[in-house]
Amino acid sequence: MAQIKHNKYKNTGILFELLVRKITADTISNHDSKAVNLIKKFFVNSELAKENKIYQTISKAHNISEAKAETIISTLLEINKTLDKNQLAKEKYNLIKEIKNNFDLDDFFKAKISNYKLLSATYTLLEANSSPVKNLEIIINSKLNIIENVTLPTTQTDSSPMINEFQDLDKGTRSLVYKLMLEKFNTKFDNLSNEQKKVLKEYIVNITDTTKLKSFVNTSFISLKESLLKILPKIEDATIKIKINETINLIEPVLESKKLKDEHIISLLQYQELHDELNKIHNGKK
Repeated sequence: MAQIKHNKYKNTGILFELLVRKITADTISNHDSKAVNLIKKFFVNSELAKENKIYQTISKAHNISEAKAETIISTLLEINKTLDKNQLAKEKYNLIKEIKNNFDLDDFFKAKISNYKLLSATYTLLEANSSPVKNLEIIINSKLNIIENVTLPTTQTDSSPMINEFQDLDKGTRSLVYKLMLEKFNTKFDNLSNEQKKVLKEYIVNITDTTKLKSFVNTSFISLKESLLKILPKIEDATIKIKINETINLIEPVLESKKLKDEHIISLLQYQELHDELNKIHNGKK
């Protein structure tokens, strides 16, 4: 019976985690990150994205019962069977090729991953499950390793309110938010309003679900426009009133035929900032 060995170069969970590390490092250094484009290119509406969802679901499971762990694993294995393996192999090959072209491989893979054992067990389980000849020993051992990990409680390492708010989100999407903030606002997270935090949270949760994100953005644009129209009559300065009215006319939902871009998120945050300032100034005026 053919043996299935773990291959970190083909482990989707590890590849995603390491790209995330690159984004974080580049963000801290205030550099544009090539890893951002790779994540958007290969982990959105793709077979890689579907397989990565399996890895992320297992990685985020903590302190659950063995029975629930068994149910999750069984469900994910059924989902794994529906993936287009040829397309998945093609996407993974192209991703690895671009990683080689953009980064030094030794440097890229040298980072220590805290959940390496869990990602490794997930890889061998998925590979064994997809193999025409089932290796029961590998399947059982991989399942036991996963169950051992996901039944453990989560370790709290940071009591910061901001970290607690986003602790259930993966590092990659969090780092995209940090990059957005650093490049466009150059301000601390605590300075953002609750509404702006909500936008950023939606952005990081749904970075790979553009349909849901676009719906949220469009709803927010409509709500903002309606609210600003209510504030408009309270503005006494004629010049400012004209400028605000021009701004309101610029607020339009993203058309169905148009692609949602980071600029739309930036615009939404800026409109919210304007709204908050006007609201503070004219609060109570009738």
